[in-house]
Amino acid sequence: MNKTLISYFSASGVTKGVAKKIAEAVNGELFEIEPQEKYTDEDLDWNNKQSRSSLEMSDKSSRPAIVKKVDNISNYDKVVIGFPVWWYTAPTIINTFIEENDLSSKKIYIFVTSGGSSEAGSFQNLKAAYPELDFVAAKRYNGSESSDDYISWLN
Repeated sequence: MNKTLISYFSASGVTKGVAKKIAEAVNGELFEIEPQEKYTDEDLDWNNKQSRSSLEMSDKSSRPAIVKKVDNISNYDKVVIGFPVWWYTAPTIINTFIEENDLSSKKIYIFVTSGGSSEAGSFQNLKAAYPELDFVAAKRYNGSESSDDYISWLN
């Protein structure tokens, strides 16, 4: 089998760009973790404590609805999950994705995009929240990496 799914949530397009580059480098299949209700600029205003993203991130049980699950998750043995870092961790929509798709028996790789936060908090928080899953490695990418960077990371 040895197929790789490159799943990603992208609020501004940065994460989508990196996901596309990873998919090209490793011949993986892309899957967008798409919110049922798109995020507006106002929703993403982290300075506003009443913005949608602020409210979601302050509620640990928040699970924003996503448009669809992966149809054929059993076809993949590696699942890459990419997202922007929000409040030093994964946006709650990533929990929705993980909980709606059977990722048991998958090797899970995390990549984040961030202006300043590392991948460490997101990786540790997801490993703690889902101890039954096999989280292998995490990286922070900005899209300027070479194909070889992505290939060696996933090997």
